[in-house]
Amino acid sequence: MSITHRWLHLSRVYAVVVLLAGLSTGLRAHNPGANITWNREVSRIVYERCASCHRPGGTAFSLMTYQDARPHAAAINDAVLSRRMPPWGAVKGFGDFRNDQGLTQEQIELITDWIEGGTPRGNNPNALPAPPKFDSSSARTLSPKGVVVSGDVTIDHALTLDGLLPEKVPDGASMQIIARLPNGSIAPLLWLYEYRNSYRHPFLFRRPIKLPPGTMIRGVQPGARLLLMSDQGAKSR
Repeated sequence: MSITHRWLHLSRVYAVVVLLAGLSTGLRAHNPGANITWNREVSRIVYERCASCHRPGGTAFSLMTYQDARPHAAAINDAVLSRRMPPWGAVKGFGDFRNDQGLTQEQIELITDWIEGGTPRGNNPNALPAPPKFDSSSARTLSPKGVVVSGDVTIDHALTLDGLLPEKVPDGASMQIIARLPNGSIAPLLWLYEYRNSYRHPFLFRRPIKLPPGTMIRGVQPGARLLLMSDQGAKSR
């Protein structure tokens, strides 16, 4: 084979290799969930964030197994993209809460990429984590102490705010709740978004917020009731 023919042959081989590499990259780009499986990634998210309700004997249909979850793929995709599930009920980033059960952006992308990739189960059953255990006796009745506010109110002495508990909110209501301190600064507290009374859970701050006398709580709609959770007594006007 002459040098010219050898060069042409190698050029064709190189072109085929490049073409195959391009096709492989294209397939990965159009199938982002190809390497995401129920056994390895998605089950862990479901067990951590969803299974407290979505389980046999829970308040919603079970998602505890692959066979349970796969038929609900479209509904799951819609619910996580709209952030309706898990039912946190608040806008992330407005206030900082230690009990935030909303999905992170990374978790949302893992779930939606898994669904877009065809909801693969995974070939390694050993990658599946142990299912969580639930103690039916662990349910507690909420009875926190604090100050109930409705409409805009001003607290008349110092209050250390540990969290907020919506006691009565019109279903589907959205409210941005802030604290305006006497020095004019603003502390974002909670942004309820399309809230449902059935959620019925507190929003607990990662760090308690100290509110001096004269702080105004603004954003609670008239007719709605919000509990400022604290062990300290306080009055409002």
